[in-house]
Amino acid sequence: MIAIIDYGVGNLFSLRSSFQYIGADAIVTGDADEIARCERIVLPGVGAFRDAAEKLRRAGLDEVVRREALSGKPLLGICLGMQMLFDRSLEYGEHKGLGLIPGSVVPLAPLLPPGLKVPHIGWNALIFPKDRPKSRLFRFVGEGEHVYFVHSYHASGCEDAVTATAEYGVPVTAAVERGNVFGTQFHPEKSGQTGLNILRAFCSV
Repeated sequence: MIAIIDYGVGNLFSLRSSFQYIGADAIVTGDADEIARCERIVLPGVGAFRDAAEKLRRAGLDEVVRREALSGKPLLGICLGMQMLFDRSLEYGEHKGLGLIPGSVVPLAPLLPPGLKVPHIGWNALIFPKDRPKSRLFRFVGEGEHVYFVHSYHASGCEDAVTATAEYGVPVTAAVERGNVFGTQFHPEKSGQTGLNILRAFCSV
């Protein structure tokens, strides 16, 4: 069973529908005991980092997610949920993350060439690092397949964990992996068959 964390932020039901489509059992829950009973966890998220982090803390779920991840349970952060895996975000101030992957979340705008808009919205090809093994999350996915992004910030200072980038004027962190903790800046649940194959791989890590 997969627990999709419900803390008032994210595409919860489209994500659950995607798991159901590939034959995986998933529940949307904010109950700590229910989360503990599940074999895998997904942390979704859309919107602003500070608001999402505060909601997660107010629900007492930040420590639940950390505890379960540190126990070795597979965790997948999606979009803002991935950003919350890092040490901190610099979105409108400095805000503490879950600290499960070293690195910071920084604004895209100062990095981009003139003419490229923020937020970065659209389909981009996955580029895999040449100096490390392919991520388990991409077991059923090939380099160059396209996934769907909607974001204004991206992860930086996390090179050792990066398993895919995308090109948007500059290389943008698209996915990360550190042990049992995974993250995708893009939305697998909005990325067609490629996204479904990524979710399918997560079910087998």
